[in-house]
Amino acid sequence: MLQQTKQPGASLVGGYEKLEFNFPAGNVTAQDQGVEESESENKLDGETASDSESKSEFGGSSPVPTSDDTPEVLNRALSNLSSRWKNWWVRGILTLAMITFFFIIIYLGPMVLMTIVMCVQIKCFHEIITIGYNVYHSYDLPWFRTLSWYFLLCVNYFFYGETVTDYFFTLVQREEPLRILSKYHRFISFALYLTGFCMFVLSLVKKHYRLQFYMFGWTHVTLLIVVTQSHLIIHNLFIVPISCVICNDIMAYMFGFFFGRTPLIKLSPKKTWEGFIGGFFSTVLFGLLLSYVMSGYRCFTCPVEFNNDTNSFTVDCEPSELFQLQEYNIPVVLQSVVGWKTVRMYPFQIHSIALSTFASLIGPFGGFFASGFKRAFKIKDFANTIPGHGGIMDRFDCQYLMATFVNVYIASFIRGPNPSKLIQQFLTLRPDQQLHIFNTLKAHLVDRGILGSLEDA
Repeated sequence: MLQQTKQPGASLVGGYEKLEFNFPAGNVTAQDQGVEESESENKLDGETASDSESKSEFGGSSPVPTSDDTPEVLNRALSNLSSRWKNWWVRGILTLAMITFFFIIIYLGPMVLMTIVMCVQIKCFHEIITIGYNVYHSYDLPWFRTLSWYFLLCVNYFFYGETVTDYFFTLVQREEPLRILSKYHRFISFALYLTGFCMFVLSLVKKHYRLQFYMFGWTHVTLLIVVTQSHLIIHNLFIVPISCVICNDIMAYMFGFFFGRTPLIKLSPKKTWEGFIGGFFSTVLFGLLLSYVMSGYRCFTCPVEFNNDTNSFTVDCEPSELFQLQEYNIPVVLQSVVGWKTVRMYPFQIHSIALSTFASLIGPFGGFFASGFKRAFKIKDFANTIPGHGGIMDRFDCQYLMATFVNVYIASFIRGPNPSKLIQQFLTLRPDQQLHIFNTLKAHLVDRGILGSLEDA
């Protein structure tokens, strides 16, 4: 489900071959470029993932084929199997290992989960920037790698500073240095970014202006895709949507492996309609069952709040209506089929249908986007971190798209005004401003008859 941060409604929820990018020195006409792109498209449409060692469309030498990164223990145990079934077992074993690790992270609590998200973010950024670094390395562009990591530091300082202020508001206001940093946090963040911006301008080299601006844009798009989405994951700490993406990935692979016959999209030749449809129905059913189970536990439905008295996080509350069983009338058309007139379920289960539907129908397009990106640079995976799966980015390409949807969905359909944040802002005002708000609110409540009824009671 979703470990809630502090908002009442938020409780819902590859190895790199070394590439050489030899850009032509002269200008390419539109006609020539169109011919080259057409030939490249025709070749890509017919090739499979294993054909990624073909000659780079940039005119450089072919990437070196990726070596087998499967652990020797698995290689010996699966040596008698065909490559198809060997890959199936390798992916299956490591998938179970990753799921086990995921449950351990959930058990260890929100702080560990935030730390892991941060580590994943850094690794994904490294995998994408490494592709650009090959360009830097080939042309000896100054400061590209240093500036990329500097901008990552700046963006994380901005996002995590906002999160820390939100979580530890009372503690921050109590310590003078932290209070100053919190008050001028956005100005400091902007000043840090401007420093990197000026460093980039000073690093511009004649004859490489266009390429340097291209890499500048590369870094910023990577920050937008990776860091911003990671912040949304931390902001909501959702479990059900993450689990739905994992379930869809597994079930789509299983259905495609055993029943796949019809290709789904040219960007990913191994994806099939059978896997896509099977993954959809499996994910929706999984989302309903998982949300039903987790709605019954306060540790999954209550907000994670920082207790200033004990200096620790607490998870304790009276569950909201989203996580209380309610009775719903079944449509007349379906009553004859199921034999029931009413059904008892958690309201959050209805939201889980929307989340699981997005995870299975739209979420895979994040993977297709990543596939197109990899095919554009003639690489099979972003890295070889996880044997049989590729890099960390290969596993999280759909999660980042899901993170944005969850944040938008919660803000649009679930989360309302947050009283705790209003109180935090109220306490930072001057005494005269607090008195003015108090008198205005009191007069408003008296006019509506609410304050009088409370006093009579």
